[in-house]
Amino acid sequence: MFAAVLDATSDAVLLTDRAGNIREVNPAFNKLTGFAPGALIGKDARELFRDLNDANFCDELWSDAPAPRHYVSVRSKHADGRAQVHGLSMTPIRDGSGTPTDFLAVILSDSFQADAASGETRRVGYDSLTGLPDRALLADRVGQTILNAKRANKSIALLVMGLDRFAVINDALGYAAGDQLLKEVAERLGKVIRSSDTAARLDGDKFAVMTPISAIDDSVIVAEKVLAAVRKPFHIKNEEVFVTFSIGIAIYPTDGEDFNDLLKDGLSAMQHAKSGGGAEYRFFASDMNTKARNRLDLEKRLRAALMNEEFVLFYQPKMDVLTNRVKGAEALIRWRDPKHGMIGPGEFIPIAEECGLIVDIGTWCLREACRQTKAWQDAGYAPIRMSVNVSAHQFKAKDLLDKVKNALTDSGLDPKWLELEITESMLMNDVEAAIARMQSVRDLGCGLSIDDFGTGYSSLSYLSRFPITTLKIDRAFVKDVQENQNTKEIARAIIGLSRGLNLEVVAEGAELLEHVQFLKDNGCDIIQGFFFSKPLEAKAFEAKLYRPA
Repeated sequence: MFAAVLDATSDAVLLTDRAGNIREVNPAFNKLTGFAPGALIGKDARELFRDLNDANFCDELWSDAPAPRHYVSVRSKHADGRAQVHGLSMTPIRDGSGTPTDFLAVILSDSFQADAASGETRRVGYDSLTGLPDRALLADRVGQTILNAKRANKSIALLVMGLDRFAVINDALGYAAGDQLLKEVAERLGKVIRSSDTAARLDGDKFAVMTPISAIDDSVIVAEKVLAAVRKPFHIKNEEVFVTFSIGIAIYPTDGEDFNDLLKDGLSAMQHAKSGGGAEYRFFASDMNTKARNRLDLEKRLRAALMNEEFVLFYQPKMDVLTNRVKGAEALIRWRDPKHGMIGPGEFIPIAEECGLIVDIGTWCLREACRQTKAWQDAGYAPIRMSVNVSAHQFKAKDLLDKVKNALTDSGLDPKWLELEITESMLMNDVEAAIARMQSVRDLGCGLSIDDFGTGYSSLSYLSRFPITTLKIDRAFVKDVQENQNTKEIARAIIGLSRGLNLEVVAEGAELLEHVQFLKDNGCDIIQGFFFSKPLEAKAFEAKLYRPA
């Protein structure tokens, strides 16, 4: 009956004695491995796996384990010399005293998948795009290495890596170019790791490297090699592409005792590396989990805040220093959290950008600013131009123009009293598309301001093509004009450039009388800053408005 079962099953079965010598194989095993019937009987089964897996893998297979062991991906030799990859289950067969006498290895037939075009078997456990091990195989390798490390009282490091700015490359060059970049990143990873390491692709633009270590410095060496490898330019679609990695490092057994814990901690550390600007590695620290939970809580509260109308706009006056009257205002969002009080944008805007809420929040700002501006006009105050900041996600959205139109229509505000503020850096990824989008806003009759001018990387040749109405001098060129000759000359140059291009120029960050006097003396008549007023809620701002007789 045992022989009949072996012959009938589609799974490849290998039976050995305690020493690993082959006693029986079934027809499915011969078919899978290419060996002739009877050719393997009496041979050492270790020869099928030796040198293709981790160094201690064979010893582990035929060890006195308390329970069956299962492996996602194991390499074994085919009769023609090539390596095959498959799942494997190894079960010890025990006598009455519980001592193993034989071992039964089963290779699952569904661990191979046939390629529809070629009919060849595909390597299960490997990423189809990059050829690197996938998450499941990495988990299996980490598990095996942890068993070895536990016996030898050693450590391993899991480096979790995410490409910085990968979405920008996809947007600019297309998804095919993004896939090509991922392939080349995988190739470079394969060249810098040791034979004892495993590089894997987790998903999307995330990769990982598992490396046995003797000291913490060993993981640093690997991280620095990886950072250096991807820092060199890639050539994609005839373009030079530059990318960097953010790397999070988790250590066994300090940070976790299994793959899932190490992966979670590595991802947390990677996010901290990204939040610090990227292109660096960070080790996991226990407080990162607390910070990660706090971030998730903040995201949840943000979603509720949008539904519960907890946001409020503050308005900072833009003063005309010739008339000493409010010429305009910049709308600035705040979050009035019922439990935590007033929260500034620096704390929640980055989270809103990451979780995709920034467009909805920006739309609310636009509508509320238009509504309030028209309300002041209807109350008899002299009209002012309201500036609303637009995020990069908003600016790129296909329905930007529709949302601006809706905000103007619903409020009844004349477009000439609305100005959208954008930063120069968000215009440079696709200049032609940005110009077309800007022109459509100008065609509505709205103003366009470039915020923080001089701190980004736009070319002056582009500036003449941008259909803008206003340049804003960044506070960095205002804060020390009374003592720094360089910033003084830059501020003068921006004022002169604006006037030469027939643009309105606004200086922000004026806090001292010396700031105001310098700007006024050099032809900048519109100024905002704490010297005149901090941002105010609508009622307090209204008191500064001029009501014609």
